[in-house]
Amino acid sequence: MSSTIRIHRLPGHTIRVEPAPVARRWMDKTANRFAYRCLPLNIANSHGWQVLCPSGFRVRMIGDDDRPKLEFEYDEPDTPPAVSHFGHGILTFHIGAVFETDPGHALYLTGPVNCPKQGIMPLSGIVETDWLPFTFTMNWRLMFRQAWIRFEKDEPFCMFFPVRLAEIEETRIEIGELADTPDLASRVSSFAESRKTFIEEQKTRLDAGSNWQKHYFRGRAPQGAAQTHYTSLKLASPVERKKAD
Repeated sequence: MSSTIRIHRLPGHTIRVEPAPVARRWMDKTANRFAYRCLPLNIANSHGWQVLCPSGFRVRMIGDDDRPKLEFEYDEPDTPPAVSHFGHGILTFHIGAVFETDPGHALYLTGPVNCPKQGIMPLSGIVETDWLPFTFTMNWRLMFRQAWIRFEKDEPFCMFFPVRLAEIEETRIEIGELADTPDLASRVSSFAESRKTFIEEQKTRLDAGSNWQKHYFRGRAPQGAAQTHYTSLKLASPVERKKAD
């Protein structure tokens, strides 16, 4: 079932939104880009859209433990993209738009997934955008004093994707013994044996470092292919909404 996220710009504001990419700089630097073999990482990286910083700036935390303050240096001081609003070393990005989602859908807000930034961490939140007639903020918390932290122009500072709170409330968690589910236990055993055999074979191969089993990547299990499997996500790019007549 498709849904729509409607973004309504406030007067005099701009906002740049794009599908989140799979690529991460730290993953690019792994040997032979090995990190991209982890399909769960790839899917999580691109599971949403991101809001880009409108201009560059740097920030640091100063002051004592009881009254920390933020000090800023903006590339464009007349239009600061982030400020100190809540105190306690929290950096706040105001987003100049109202987000509207379909009934029952909220937005999960966080920083770019699997994209650590030294000295600062994103504060994730869930906003009920199916009824809220107001904007929200994206917040980060600085971790250390005196260290300058830089956000570049067009650097993503917020990632969002829709969630349905009713579904998680209706979800139940059961814990039991694997042996109590013989069919699953058999499939787990077969998968483990296949993995063990593959690893043993690789020990005798000169090019073992360039190979991996790819069963999960290809959606394969010993009992056959998965009925539903994603190796990538194809998110829609934002489009400009036509004005009503």
